[in-house]
Amino acid sequence: MSQEKQEDEPPSGDPVISRIRNIGIAAHIDAGKTTTTERVLFYTGRTHKIGEVDDGTTVTDFDVEEQQRGITIFSAAVTCPWKDHSINLIDTPGHVDFTAEVERSLRVLDGAIVVFDAKEGVEAQSETVWRQADRYGVPRLCFVNKMDKIGADFEMSLATIRKRLGGRPVAMQFPIGAESTFSGIVDLLRMKALSFGGAEGEQIVEGEVPAELEETARRLRHDLEEKVAETDDALMERYLEGTVIDATSLRRGLRQAVMSGVLQPVFCGSALKKIGVQPLLDAVVDYLPSPLERPPIEGFRSVEDPERRERREPDRSAPLAAMVFKIVAEKPLDLHYVRVYSGTFKSGMRVVNGNTGKKENISRMFRMFAKRREQISSAGPGEIVACVGLKDALTGHTLCEGRAPIILERIEFPTPVISVSVEPKSTRDRTLLGEVLGKLERQDPTFKHTFDKETGQTIISGMGELHLEVLAHKLEREFGVGINVGRPLVAYREAITRPGEGEGRLIRQTGNRPQFAVVRMRVEPFVAQRGAAAFAFANEMAEDAIRPEFVAAIERGVRDSLQVGVLAGYELLNVRATLLGGEQRDSESSELAFEGAARQAFEQAAQAAGPVMLEPIMKLQVVVPETYFGSVSGDINARRGVIQETEQRGDSRMIAAFVPLSEMFQYATKLRTLSQGRATHSMEPHGYEPMPLALQKELLKKYGYAD
Repeated sequence: MSQEKQEDEPPSGDPVISRIRNIGIAAHIDAGKTTTTERVLFYTGRTHKIGEVDDGTTVTDFDVEEQQRGITIFSAAVTCPWKDHSINLIDTPGHVDFTAEVERSLRVLDGAIVVFDAKEGVEAQSETVWRQADRYGVPRLCFVNKMDKIGADFEMSLATIRKRLGGRPVAMQFPIGAESTFSGIVDLLRMKALSFGGAEGEQIVEGEVPAELEETARRLRHDLEEKVAETDDALMERYLEGTVIDATSLRRGLRQAVMSGVLQPVFCGSALKKIGVQPLLDAVVDYLPSPLERPPIEGFRSVEDPERRERREPDRSAPLAAMVFKIVAEKPLDLHYVRVYSGTFKSGMRVVNGNTGKKENISRMFRMFAKRREQISSAGPGEIVACVGLKDALTGHTLCEGRAPIILERIEFPTPVISVSVEPKSTRDRTLLGEVLGKLERQDPTFKHTFDKETGQTIISGMGELHLEVLAHKLEREFGVGINVGRPLVAYREAITRPGEGEGRLIRQTGNRPQFAVVRMRVEPFVAQRGAAAFAFANEMAEDAIRPEFVAAIERGVRDSLQVGVLAGYELLNVRATLLGGEQRDSESSELAFEGAARQAFEQAAQAAGPVMLEPIMKLQVVVPETYFGSVSGDINARRGVIQETEQRGDSRMIAAFVPLSEMFQYATKLRTLSQGRATHSMEPHGYEPMPLALQKELLKKYGYAD
């Protein structure tokens, strides 16, 4: 068998569910996720040469844009074997502009490895990833990478996990040396020193713990025993008796603590120097759960009956429940990534999209190895596969059987915060543009496009400047659509500040038919629970006041009005609309008339409810040498930023602040100037806040909306 053939073939056969591990590798940008993934693929035998990010030769960063920029943009799935287990591994992006890739990956995974830079500890995107894992109850391991880097500090990294993430990290290893003297690790479970030899670090040599590190090893081993014992009554009894807890008992107790989310084991190493990756793989098998050990997946029966809950056990004989979590736009058919939760997913089968009720066909199925694929005939619970043939399924949709419908909880994605206009370069490009943008929107849930009828411009919206830049390049490079890109625009929103009431009256003659509808309505600010819609509609009229279809038409009219706001055409957020009254005439009223009257009533009520403009606020984190702290913090203040905290990190200072997005364009260039290129920064969306009144008036005047 040729080497190339071996690389293309994932483990054959149907993996036993208990031996499957579905995991993701996630972290802040430049913490070393992709480098760690490359070592994993090499040590598991899936590749025969280690790729390097700087050379653009990595397996999971196969997109041209990723190779040119040296960063991960799209999550990539690979399947690899380790000690009789099958590990489905997803390498995710670290840049906040591509956080949707992390969100949808964590939604379908059973465990995660969170990678930290040993010099920086917890960084901004580390916090985002941790929150996402908390949201989906994903157990995780921590890997403190880059122990060979100048300024590396294992103890500091542990402290930041406790302080900034609220985690309960427990050291499973600690480094032998640091920076240029980093040479191996001490395994606290077995109290052995490990060194990594051979050309690729494939030879692991065990030895005794160096004498100068014995005291540290005993202290950390005692801490490990104490933390695990706190989660297990039987172990606590042995701990209090002063009995040394053996490695097997500790491993068993720790596994339960990890799966319940109580503890996070911390490992260390240097993926670049090929130190510490194999023990990390052992930990994946030892501590992260199989699909059988995760709670049964839950959903509801149908859109019409959301109160009727359904559960699916990870059993091949159970009815099918699978989720589409990623779509890749390809010719001639899109590629859909699917996680199977129960039942058997087969090539050639006919399934039902639980969200739409439509039937879909599965033409072919594949097990993925980054951009390479192997055709398979079926997949069972816990497996992650890709398929072609689906036409209407979107990210977050559930695939099931008609005899046993189920809709799983949708994946939540942040809303776009920045927009640019794009203009086609030719008539041919104009014809293609709408079709291609539709494909990209299906592929990326944080990307939206609209057409402005007044200006004739197409507006594309996303999570940041880099996000839109990558998508613009994709339009030209992959789809051959020539475009000119305009300046970035902030995606403002609108809100109301108090209750307001209004009335809409649509009484007119349309052709030979009169139209009649009267709607009275109250609107008020509304804060939705997490995961729920940011809009609520209530009907306080008597049941027989107007016909039910007219009430539905009124709600449609209100929803339409939300999209265009009342101040400047931006979406209106967090509104509760209550229908107070209405009038109909049997021969003159229609659904169309009530939609129009509802829009009038809503606009009048919203105008009376103190509407304000909201602007997106970014969470900014800057790490700057002490010398430049004053100028950098002063610049943040000048950008209307509010500094939340500063923290000393060696000879540098970390600044955490909230800053309006509108003030942050081209910030990277300014920061380089202020710090002579020595400061680093990261940003992520924090939320929306009301604009200062003077700036709101200025903005409305600029766009011609001022009174």
